[in-house]
Amino acid sequence: MKFNIVIEPRAIADAQAAIDYYDGKQIDLGKKFNKELDKYIDSLSENPFYQLRYKDYRALPLKKFPYLILFFIDEKTNTVFITAIFNTHQDPEKYPQ
Repeated sequence: MKFNIVIEPRAIADAQAAIDYYDGKQIDLGKKFNKELDKYIDSLSENPFYQLRYKDYRALPLKKFPYLILFFIDEKTNTVFITAIFNTHQDPEKYPQ
């Protein structure tokens, strides 16, 4: 059963900030990050049952970049809600509980 994916505005802003950062470091690195992120987001539609991190929130780490996709699942509607694209080098207190 496929799950629908909803990316919240805050997560979109997180992703864009990461893309901008990587583009500033190296040509096309932002594009590589975006491609990697898209691959992981697509995988959530097939299997979103990754490690629970806090209450109902789950995290899927990217392998090539130091980021986690933070999300929760509404099993009644088969929907994955992506709430943040979190840089693991940032202070975790940035995101309210």
